[in-house]
Amino acid sequence: MTTPLADAMSQLAIYDSLNGRKQIFKPLVAGKVGMYVCGMTVYDYCHIGHARMMVAFDMVVRWLKQLGYDVNYVRNITDIDDKIITRAVENGEEIGALTQRFIEAMHEDFAALGCLAPDAEPRATDYIDEMQQMIGKLVSNDYAYAGDNGDVYYAVDSFPDYGKLSKRNLDDMQAGSRVDVENDKRNPFDFVLWKAAKPSEPQWASPWGQGRPGWHIECSAMSTQHLGNTFDIHGGGHDLQFPHHENEIAQSEAATGCEYARNWMHVGFINVDGEKMSKSLNNFFTIRDVIAKYHPETVRFFLLSSHYRSQVNFSDKALDEAHNSLSRLYQAIKAAEQQKGQELILDDKLAKSVYSSAAGQDFIKAMNDDFNSSTAISVLFGLARDINKAVKAEEVETAWQLAQQLKALAQTLNILQLPVQQFLQAVVGEAQEGGLSDAAIDELITARADAKTNKDFARADEIREQLKAAGIELEDSRTGTTWRRA
Repeated sequence: MTTPLADAMSQLAIYDSLNGRKQIFKPLVAGKVGMYVCGMTVYDYCHIGHARMMVAFDMVVRWLKQLGYDVNYVRNITDIDDKIITRAVENGEEIGALTQRFIEAMHEDFAALGCLAPDAEPRATDYIDEMQQMIGKLVSNDYAYAGDNGDVYYAVDSFPDYGKLSKRNLDDMQAGSRVDVENDKRNPFDFVLWKAAKPSEPQWASPWGQGRPGWHIECSAMSTQHLGNTFDIHGGGHDLQFPHHENEIAQSEAATGCEYARNWMHVGFINVDGEKMSKSLNNFFTIRDVIAKYHPETVRFFLLSSHYRSQVNFSDKALDEAHNSLSRLYQAIKAAEQQKGQELILDDKLAKSVYSSAAGQDFIKAMNDDFNSSTAISVLFGLARDINKAVKAEEVETAWQLAQQLKALAQTLNILQLPVQQFLQAVVGEAQEGGLSDAAIDELITARADAKTNKDFARADEIREQLKAAGIELEDSRTGTTWRRA
């Protein structure tokens, strides 16, 4: 007898950027998924746009695993690049020290947002030989050429399908091009595979002289080394579609003679207050900036509340709304816990059986529709409403069962997994500076209870208002008073 998730495995549809449509996902090897995602260039702290992409692909990996796939998730690190070299010079810092510092910071940020670590995280500088081998094949097969300046270029004219991912026609691009043709380039859109060494820059010996790799070649070399010439899913931000991913296809398929990736996934842009995020506009926010002000789970919830391909507007108002929405889900679980008189802790059997429920079937349908986390979250809110109705009607077991379903389904999105009070009472943002401590809050709640016992209701109301002014909301129930930070 098959399970709902086993049945659902064959019904997953993914939007493929190359074909421009959703298609039923059919992996190269039954039950296995090879996925490559373009990672960070590590010269600075990760920003909220990086967070959006990584949370999106974390959600993808978690759902693929939930369906029963054995996932090999590879995400690269670019640790040699013009920006890295420039920043190291500006800081008076060794390149290795700079990149290692920001790799560690990246890991901290993504862990805070609840992202799984990839199965492999190759660094560009560890794959110089593999890049040179691929470049050598391209040169020997006339897909690439060496310039007199020591650079090696990919000849886009040699690849008839160039532009198939971004839907761009090379002839049209050339006709309207204002790109200055470098002396050694045959075509203004030819891109560099190997850069000739400059004084004091990192460099490696090669058949074309001392130098270092171009940016595009590293992903082709590392992805094929880890996943083979053809793999199931290649992902990244929408901004990478052209030229980075277009160039990856051209050089990879020319070098191997094989289809590169079966499915292309691209995450939509994130704007800040309606404008493109940019340091020049002073609307640039690192992940660290944001989680200093908002709970990391609130940020994750906000990012999952929109479909991964859609454009998202980031603002304080949007995050405030996300925090309030997530709090409502936690409070529904809390209501069921208070009525039942125990903390809700999931077991594996329950987490798997939930997909047989009506809500579970709706959740599967949403996630199998191109990982539609937005619709999946609406299923969670439907459960929360039903929990609150059951609690109000004093249907204890019904409320408890629904709360279990809510927490079990949310597990796939990695939200609602904290103890309720840990989230509701978390100290973030303004509460970190001069806010009331947990102990001080408990003392005031005790003083309020004493005042009510002594029928000093004016004093009890005064304490409630004092706590409210400090951003603390009280909730009275038959089992006592609990609190949360607003």
